[in-house]
Amino acid sequence: MAKRDYYEVLGISRNATKEEIKNSYRKLALQYHPDRNKSPDAEEKFKEISEAYAVLSDDEKKQQYDSFGHEGIGARYSYDDIFRGANFEDVFRDLGFGFGGFESIFESFFGRRPWYERGERRGADLQYDLEIALEDVYRGRNVEIEVPRSESCDLCHGSGAKPGTSPRECPKCRGSGRVELTKTTGFARFVQIMPCDKCRGKGTVIDTPCPRCDGSRIVKRTRKITVRIPPGIEDEQSLRLRGEGEAGQDGGPLGDLYVIVHVKPHKIFRRRGDAILYETPINIVQATLGTEIPVPALNGR
Repeated sequence: MAKRDYYEVLGISRNATKEEIKNSYRKLALQYHPDRNKSPDAEEKFKEISEAYAVLSDDEKKQQYDSFGHEGIGARYSYDDIFRGANFEDVFRDLGFGFGGFESIFESFFGRRPWYERGERRGADLQYDLEIALEDVYRGRNVEIEVPRSESCDLCHGSGAKPGTSPRECPKCRGSGRVELTKTTGFARFVQIMPCDKCRGKGTVIDTPCPRCDGSRIVKRTRKITVRIPPGIEDEQSLRLRGEGEAGQDGGPLGDLYVIVHVKPHKIFRRRGDAILYETPINIVQATLGTEIPVPALNGR
């Protein structure tokens, strides 16, 4: 099912101010918040309006959406990234809802915590420089490249534990990845939440590490990847291959691979935008009387 336009979702115009965007979201959040609205579709509507607000309330994401629509958002941001940095706290406080930060949005309404709150880290992006001929620009082609990168360990399937065993819940933090340190000074009581030092914020411990990855969950491997070069590509244009970068740490999402295309100089042709230039000498008689001469082309003569 195609996504609805974010402006339509919030019921605002495309030139709405930040305050108008916030006010519209506040009104709809009050209407569809699952704590108040028990209809079957309330949670889905709440997710939809929250996603629209997360994008349109952020200047960078809003500009990307205004320029390229949903495809532009999907190409640049992961689902977690869409909500990252969105200011729900003020809206929720105004409405009188409990709010525990960005994490509570995911836990309560999206069924999971964001990967960067779980101690997971997104994999690094990679860059590959690829040289192609001018003929490849004209026709387009598929190119197979070899990229050294980190991948999830295939022996332990990314668990980090020796096959036949499994990571177990950390006994210190009970799987939360965090511990509370409480300090009382006079009449004041301070609670500090910190990553668990026993599991390093992972929530699990490994008693018998995998012999291949030594418990790191990742291995180094050179992978063959097919890159589609579209006709008409520009020199030094980059192609983004989502999920073809480095493996994430502790189950985090994969990074992306950026292929930078370099067009090699041609022996007889030059390119100017979409035009191909070819130079050939003619004599004074041909110039005076006019003539026909054969010239080469990228697809023949």
